[in-house]
Amino acid sequence: MPEVLKAGRGLELRPLSPGDAKALYALVDANRERLRRWLPWPDGNRSAADSRAYILRMRALREAGLGQSFGLWWKDRLVGVAGFNWIDGVNLNAAIGYWLAQEAEGQGLMSAAVAALLKHGFRTLGLHRIEIRAAVRNRRSRAIPKRLGFRHEGTLRQAERLGSRYVDHAVYGLLASEWRAR
Repeated sequence: MPEVLKAGRGLELRPLSPGDAKALYALVDANRERLRRWLPWPDGNRSAADSRAYILRMRALREAGLGQSFGLWWKDRLVGVAGFNWIDGVNLNAAIGYWLAQEAEGQGLMSAAVAALLKHGFRTLGLHRIEIRAAVRNRRSRAIPKRLGFRHEGTLRQAERLGSRYVDHAVYGLLASEWRAR
């Protein structure tokens, strides 16, 4: 059984299961307009079956050691998703991705969730480096790595297509040695 990560503030990160598909779809659907501003996938999630397929893909990645996805549960409700979009077991690197429902913003939940992922990544998974990429103009998303001691390593030009436009990505990195020294 994959572990549940406690993040404080009453927040738990739980691996998503197929039984969470309806709740995940409802959350995506309720936040679709704001999610599509910064993420390429919301329009591809059009049913609970699409959410279930995502959950099963992430389960397969977890089993292969190539990724991990967690539902963010706060006050017994699913309020977002965070995890390792990819894990490179050879180089011991990973990338964290996340999104949060509008109703849960401003509570410090995502900072707590990412801090829990850092602890899990560096201590449990034995990672050497963790990165976060965020659209340059997505100030809320960029605030998370800044708050948690990541270094801005550069900008990838036109790194992601969102509908008919391309956005630049700011890349942030944190090494295990930097995390331990904090």
